[in-house]
Amino acid sequence: MSSDEYVRSIISKYKVNSVIDSYTQTQVIDPLSEIIKGWAGYSLIDVKVSGSRAKGTAINLGSDIDLFISLISTTDYSLKQIYDSLYDCMLNRNITCRKQNVSVGINYKNHNLDLVPGKRHNGNTNDHSLYKNKSNTWTQTNVERHINLVKNSGRIEEIILLKIWRKLNNLDFPSIYLELIVIEALTNKNKNHPADNFWTVLEYLGDSFVDKKVIDPANSNNIISDDLFKYEREAIAYKAKESSNKRTWNEIIW
Repeated sequence: MSSDEYVRSIISKYKVNSVIDSYTQTQVIDPLSEIIKGWAGYSLIDVKVSGSRAKGTAINLGSDIDLFISLISTTDYSLKQIYDSLYDCMLNRNITCRKQNVSVGINYKNHNLDLVPGKRHNGNTNDHSLYKNKSNTWTQTNVERHINLVKNSGRIEEIILLKIWRKLNNLDFPSIYLELIVIEALTNKNKNHPADNFWTVLEYLGDSFVDKKVIDPANSNNIISDDLFKYEREAIAYKAKESSNKRTWNEIIW
């Protein structure tokens, strides 16, 4: 088996179909959307599948589904109040939940989902403001632009491989941050050599990642690299160097 064949077998092992099956739609997403509608009331614009399912990078080691909750700009409550009240709503319905950075992670009917609430800006735009629980602040971004950037990057295989590697090594590495790093590391690289490209990404993480400033393509004021502390970036770099020193692919990713 060639290196490309091996890493593609790993992708096949973990990759999840982007299409939501009818059972999950009718038994999980639809009833959960009704709960969200009850919570948001008149402020709700939309609840839609986002994240890795929308980008084509979903794996079975992470959350099953990301739901983006778009609220009107004139919502009375602050971003923190919105975030906290969504968490309380889930908790009050005896849904297992946890506060993450910009999402509320829940387990609903044996499915892991991340709920991301945001206030949409005025005008003909998909820009939203999100609460950042980790730093008790807020950020502006455009989830639709992120989805389109990743889908059209030509780097889906390498992104999936790095997401698998991240999970196998128990690393905190936010997905949009990870995706932008892969795209940056593989600038001008051939798009049909996933093993060589994944190796290039590991080398980039080990040598150039820690102090690399990564800016949100949807908002130049949003520094995505600030979502991790330096010691967390150093942990990723250390593990990448360790992986690069392995002798066989099945020691790096399995």
